[in-house]
Amino acid sequence: MVTEGAGQAVVSPPRGPRPMRPTRVGVVTSAARDKTIKVTMSYLVRTRKYGKYLRRRTVLHAHDEQNQAGLGDQVEIVECRPLSKTKHWRLVRVLEKAERGPTR
Repeated sequence: MVTEGAGQAVVSPPRGPRPMRPTRVGVVTSAARDKTIKVTMSYLVRTRKYGKYLRRRTVLHAHDEQNQAGLGDQVEIVECRPLSKTKHWRLVRVLEKAERGPTR
């Protein structure tokens, strides 16, 4: 990129490719809101003192533009700019659809 300075051209060095944004895989626990899903990621943590394993989870809100994810689906989400107070993730793709029984 060339810009005109005080009588001389200033050349900025070319920037490399952007670093990869963090991605996560989780299960949709709520799809009740329009264009928003709630994704839960569960993991185990070992206690230092007793060596027991504790279940922990992280709940993230993600933007789903086409409302394509449903309850129980396994999805991949990527970090993005803040879209609202709690929504900082965006849906990339649905990895696996959940089996849904007959509805009344």
